[in-house]
Amino acid sequence: MLIKDEGEVEMQKQIKNFLNFIENDKKVSQNTLQSYRRDILQYEAYVEENKINFAKADEETIKDYLKYMNDIGKKSSTMSRSLASIRSFYQYLLRVKKVKKDPTDGIQSPKIEKRVPSVLTSQEVELLLEQPKNIDLKGIRDKAMLEFAYATGMKVTEIISLNIEDANLEEGYVTCKGKDRTRNIPLGSLSLKALKDYVENARNILIKDENVKALFVNTNGQRLTRQGFWKIVKFYKEQAHINKEITPHILRHSFATHLLQNGADLKAIQTMLGHSDISSTQIYMQFQDATIQNIYKKAHPRA
Repeated sequence: MLIKDEGEVEMQKQIKNFLNFIENDKKVSQNTLQSYRRDILQYEAYVEENKINFAKADEETIKDYLKYMNDIGKKSSTMSRSLASIRSFYQYLLRVKKVKKDPTDGIQSPKIEKRVPSVLTSQEVELLLEQPKNIDLKGIRDKAMLEFAYATGMKVTEIISLNIEDANLEEGYVTCKGKDRTRNIPLGSLSLKALKDYVENARNILIKDENVKALFVNTNGQRLTRQGFWKIVKFYKEQAHINKEITPHILRHSFATHLLQNGADLKAIQTMLGHSDISSTQIYMQFQDATIQNIYKKAHPRA
């Protein structure tokens, strides 16, 4: 049986205290908490294996750890997130006077390359949305869901979290309640028509319990899950014989790209997507038609 030294025992104690602190004082979500736990425990394993006293770690220790992560093939995004978790841990230790300095201070996060989002053409979207047939309850629901996902550009978690009262069928918009802000997103005429058909002719039959408030429900009348949504999209992708990966998030990318290509204002798209930083929205600029770019180059005095 391996006997841990005092430093290892102390580190375990401080990790436990830190996780309790961010859960109870900082009120982070369970997903965020698990992410912190995973990152810190991986760092702990590295520290123990290399016989490093966590309280005496310095800048070189952290740099070596990042190099180790890179050597074993970790992505830049994973390394960046891990560094952020370790930084939060040491800032907590500084606060409770368990260390004299933060070894992550001054260390830059690895640069994360922004991946080009995959998007569908307008024709592919049309083909996909034509697949669900409103001849039965499931078809009516699926038609409404796919039209809704493309019309709003909402994330899967946002869509499945919606309640029936969040959809204003009279005014033609949906209210998306995020952690930090609430946004109203307009519904196009086709999406609104499909949603009205679902609410009036399918949802009330699918739900077995009137206490269920979910807008989109499964065939058992319960709130639809992420996995359920993904399976529906995959099923209709195969029905449409589209040889391209299609996920709910790709519908979101397509929503933003097609709006931009048709002249929508970038700031308006940012608002509808719920991006806090416009740099996240600017990635869609690369999909603009060459004609728009040519017009800009010809017309702008400093282009």
